[in-house]
Amino acid sequence: MEVVYGKNDTTSLIKPMGVGLGNFDGLHIGHMALINTLIRESKLNGLNSLVYTFTKHPENILRKKLFTPLLTSESKKVELLGETSLNYLYFDEFDEGFSRIKPEAFVKDVLVERLKMKLAVAGFDYRFGYKGQGDTNLLKELGKVYNFKVIVISPIKIDNAIVSSTLIRQNVAKGNMDEVFKLLGRHYSITGDVQTGRRIGNTIGFPTANIHPEEYLILPHDGVYATKTMIGDTWYNSVTNIGYNPTFEGLRKISVETHILNFDKDIYGDRIEVFFISRIRGERKFSCKEELVEQIKKDVFKARELLEIDEKE
Repeated sequence: MEVVYGKNDTTSLIKPMGVGLGNFDGLHIGHMALINTLIRESKLNGLNSLVYTFTKHPENILRKKLFTPLLTSESKKVELLGETSLNYLYFDEFDEGFSRIKPEAFVKDVLVERLKMKLAVAGFDYRFGYKGQGDTNLLKELGKVYNFKVIVISPIKIDNAIVSSTLIRQNVAKGNMDEVFKLLGRHYSITGDVQTGRRIGNTIGFPTANIHPEEYLILPHDGVYATKTMIGDTWYNSVTNIGYNPTFEGLRKISVETHILNFDKDIYGDRIEVFFISRIRGERKFSCKEELVEQIKKDVFKARELLEIDEKE
């Protein structure tokens, strides 16, 4: 898969394209249904497949005071889509000028002329152009004018709820990681470089890897989670606390601290990815260090149960 940035980098976009349209935040099971359809139909019609999206979420440009936290970073999108047989991932720059483009001009100038689109694949609720005036019905009409086929993907439902990035964000914010897994089709994760913290974990026998993920990513609700941690190409069982450490005077900024089970290597500065499996409990303030240590032991025991770790491990 080739990653292309911006309207000026189109040298390799010569062959007619099948184009998947959307924001694709989270790349959840609904998005993947669209992308799999795009790849299959593009191959059947002798087209290259291309996902068209933006480096910044349009809502965060249009609604400056109502910031939408995201589920996936740009690098995570590249990683996940790189595992498919997609030909191109195209990141365009969405700004206030772009937001004023009329729907037909967007289709004609960007999709047809720049990307050479012959097939458009979009979700049932796809909107485009100035103030979201364009919808899938208009896209079909413009397809007749500019000679491209349109496939609209029906909503995917889990437990009678339509799968959407908004629904997934709501569940991440509540710490409902089991529900998030069903909607995403994978465990939600955050990535960051291990940084030096207050080293409190070392003093109580439970050292932690502290990371500060990108600020625009949504974090699970404060609390303790059974997690899996990827370091390099290796998986480790772990327990992760998200919160402000109220027992030790607290922090001004939320922290993500992961205790990796049966692990004693120095990974300061390393990039790790933490996958959230299930929430164990909420964060709370303990009366003393000893009470906290006893609770952490219980948390580790519960995490081992949730992660189905053999007693010998």
